[in-house]
Amino acid sequence: MSNRPGRIAPYSNPAGGWGALKYVALNLVRERVNAGKLGTLLAQNQPDGFDCPGCAWPDRKHTSTFEFCENGVKAVAAEATSKRVTREFFARHTVAELMAQSDYELEQHGRLTEPMAYHAASDKYVPVSWDDAFSLIACELHALDNPDQAAFYTSGRASNEAAFLYQLFARMFGTNNFPDCSNMCHEATSRGLPHTVGIGKGTVTLDDFELADTILVFGQNPATNHPRMMGELRECARRGAAIVSINPLKERGLQRFQDPQSPGEMLTNGSTRISSMFVQPRIGGDFALIKAVAKRVLEMDDDAGALGRPRVLDAAFIAEHTAGFPAFARDLRAESWPLLLEESGVARDEVERLARLFAGSERVIACWGMGLTQHKHSVATIQMLSNLMMMRGQIGKPGAGLCPVRGHSNVQGDRTVGIEERPTVAFLDRLKHVFGFEPPRHHGYDVVTTIRAMLDGRVKVFIGLGGNFASATPDTPLTWQGLRQCALTVHVTTKLNRSHLVHGRAALILPTLGRTEIDMQNGVAQGVTVEDSMSMVHISYGINPPASPDLLSEIAIVARMAHATLGSHRYDWLGKAADYALIRDDIEKVFDDFYDYNARVAKPGGFHLKVASRERQWITPAAKAQFIVNAIDRDTPIHRARAAHGQRLLTMMTTRSHDQYNTTIYGLDDRYRGVFGLRRVVFINKDDLAMLGLAAGGMVDVVSVWDDGVQRVAPGFLLVEYDIPRGCVGAYYPETNVLVPLDSVADGAGTPTSKSIPVLLQAARQLSIAQ
Repeated sequence: MSNRPGRIAPYSNPAGGWGALKYVALNLVRERVNAGKLGTLLAQNQPDGFDCPGCAWPDRKHTSTFEFCENGVKAVAAEATSKRVTREFFARHTVAELMAQSDYELEQHGRLTEPMAYHAASDKYVPVSWDDAFSLIACELHALDNPDQAAFYTSGRASNEAAFLYQLFARMFGTNNFPDCSNMCHEATSRGLPHTVGIGKGTVTLDDFELADTILVFGQNPATNHPRMMGELRECARRGAAIVSINPLKERGLQRFQDPQSPGEMLTNGSTRISSMFVQPRIGGDFALIKAVAKRVLEMDDDAGALGRPRVLDAAFIAEHTAGFPAFARDLRAESWPLLLEESGVARDEVERLARLFAGSERVIACWGMGLTQHKHSVATIQMLSNLMMMRGQIGKPGAGLCPVRGHSNVQGDRTVGIEERPTVAFLDRLKHVFGFEPPRHHGYDVVTTIRAMLDGRVKVFIGLGGNFASATPDTPLTWQGLRQCALTVHVTTKLNRSHLVHGRAALILPTLGRTEIDMQNGVAQGVTVEDSMSMVHISYGINPPASPDLLSEIAIVARMAHATLGSHRYDWLGKAADYALIRDDIEKVFDDFYDYNARVAKPGGFHLKVASRERQWITPAAKAQFIVNAIDRDTPIHRARAAHGQRLLTMMTTRSHDQYNTTIYGLDDRYRGVFGLRRVVFINKDDLAMLGLAAGGMVDVVSVWDDGVQRVAPGFLLVEYDIPRGCVGAYYPETNVLVPLDSVADGAGTPTSKSIPVLLQAARQLSIAQ
């Protein structure tokens, strides 16, 4: 860990620009990336190169030599690092010793080089052969009383081919237990949109951004989480499109951006203003805000009708393409303005401005991130946003539509090819027809129910295809207890992380190739495919030599697990893993939209998967888009806690720092928010500091308020005065995941409510910085 003293220093420069270039250089040095590998960056997101292992933002037809961003460089540098974790490293360190290290320190050790097995007597990981590792997995799976005692976790970094083989293996084994990272991020999108527009995917492509005149950005910080999106927003702003940031935090990246690829801006230290309007709802207030805008738009339409003016609503779209509007309109008219304003935390004049902008725009794109999805009412919020967009026909026309911005690079693709704990009957029937076996029909476990099942002894084997389950999940002590009760935990990974140290009685670390590395099978370089946030499927080829000769690809690891467990009499696992095109042939047999898969993905830029709602085809029972009525819920944990604790009760949102991607900590700075060398900070409004009798720079313990009698405390946080609404605070995860109760999940989605945690601040009892 860095020995620099932490400091708070407000950042006045634009996002991107020279600051981004400086941190690119720092990360390349920190990861000791050899000079010969610097050319790797030029192959990132290129037709003959590899897809970024970071975010899922799409590429603009690979027209630029530089298709990478600061955080993409961090992800690539982490793979291309010259640092190695060898058997000698594990011989020097017990698991207990490694547990005392921070997540940042664990990340900095470098790439794993060979499979390792936990040795309980020494509390160390020791080398194990690949064959013995797969035999142990098969033995533990066969020892289970039933297949549902195993859970198969998937990270969004897994390719379509690896994910497809993985789900086929688990279903042939007999379970639909597929907890995956989407359960913790955009699950509310996947569950909410099918009820409104018929499919849980966005309806726009990058081409639509060239035509939009208004872009609404809800609960998203693209400069940190999807930096390549900033280039798109910059172009929109420069041609006069209105960009509205709707977020409790006024993020620097949505204020001004300096494009590192613009010589003019770089040489003059200039920048582009991004957002023309900022709206800061209280945490969790988006539902009420969107409903307030919808109510005002309806009132404007009523006024226009009374005066004989053109309609504000798209009456033709509503009549031809939707159902349920009369009931929705009645609900809007009956809704209380004081209640909407109180719950949203937004003033009436701001609602008016936003409603008039929306009503006066011909082409609107609504983007959103986890600021909308990690709440108790997140499904209802996304459905309300769909309602608002349908009121003016802003779905299924050029330059307009719904744009959920997914996180990890293939989280959407994994769901498309079958990583789904609630599979449809049609999908299971197709598997049965193509592969000749009866797949399990009952629903499996998602992330939260998997943790519950581990705690109850109903899941005894946990296999993780990537990710960092122990750090990404809520209610940290309970999650760790569940993992430690397992008979076996297995992690397919590139680098050491917390999950490898919170293990079952037996445990395996299986190191795999990174996205940047050459994947050679039988003398032929293999490519893997991914699907981005806008349903574009493209192929990725690594260009660097593997970090170790003992690494296997994710596909090879899954295939050999399956072969060891099930044999190959029903499916030629090893044969398919020798030629990934054969796996794509099988995907094509199961999913009609993947027709001519190998031929289409070979074209530069790949191909677009059909999204029916983009074409105004509605896969709903009524064959129409559906307006859905949802009321404001006043009986929530936040409301109940506030009734008990008054103004002292605060609502916390967890967030990433700029030196972080998901649970991977690349560094200890969050420069856009003015935080350097620190992670245990709480962002808080100055008036709340005064009300609580606290001061910026003071230390507090953060205590979550829940009704199960469990005390959840995150100790030793520095108070940072920040532009955030009254009653709201923000802090980084995974440090604050300990505060998220396991039972606090989204209605209808099961997503942990990491953006709406009721908390109290207390004077710190200890100044701990370790996890």
